[in-house]
Amino acid sequence: MAHPAVNALIQLLPPPQRKHLIAQCEPIELVLSQVLCEPGQVLAHAYFPLEGFVSLVVRVDTHPGLEVGMIGREGMLGSELALGMDSTPWRALSQGAGSCLRLEADSFRQLVQASPELQRVCHNYLLVRLHQLTLSAACERFHVIGPRLARWLLMTQDRAHADTFHVTHEFMALMLGVRRVGVTMAASALQRSGLITYHRGEVTVLHRAGLEAEACSCYLIDKTHYHRLMHLPQA
Repeated sequence: MAHPAVNALIQLLPPPQRKHLIAQCEPIELVLSQVLCEPGQVLAHAYFPLEGFVSLVVRVDTHPGLEVGMIGREGMLGSELALGMDSTPWRALSQGAGSCLRLEADSFRQLVQASPELQRVCHNYLLVRLHQLTLSAACERFHVIGPRLARWLLMTQDRAHADTFHVTHEFMALMLGVRRVGVTMAASALQRSGLITYHRGEVTVLHRAGLEAEACSCYLIDKTHYHRLMHLPQA
């Protein structure tokens, strides 16, 4: 029998506070390509993914959007609320359909003010996000498309919790900030190496260890930072 999906941040809370937070949440289903917030828009809710996952996308001038972060059940959307902020600089886009817990912004702020444990979890996670944003900028500048694509596929698999997931070359190119032809060539190379298959928008990871070997160092650094900053044992 499959265990119910849980959110890692909520699980870090003491049981009474965990139960209290969940009781105030509304269970929802994330829909593929659903927009959860826009840059500068007031955050109405905090989101704790259970199965779905979310891309954080920024736009500069008239350029297409670039993904600067990905949130699955290891994190949350709206952690800025814990600092008293009421908006974010990015667009949050549901990349994978699935269940999620949603909490009204005012209720979340009240819980944070009343709970030192929840404050600590949110502040640690905000530091994780800062590290991810910094690493994303460096990765974009210094690493070539192939290893970046391998890293992105691993991150997506981690959050989809499945070997097969739906994604198009156009979407991968948008998220990586590169031309579609570059993604097509990199994905074809991974497929020829027997690491993935790709057919009609469905990617299947065939050889995860091989894909990890192809990925840039940012993938492992990202995971290490998360476990260290959230005070979790290394996976």
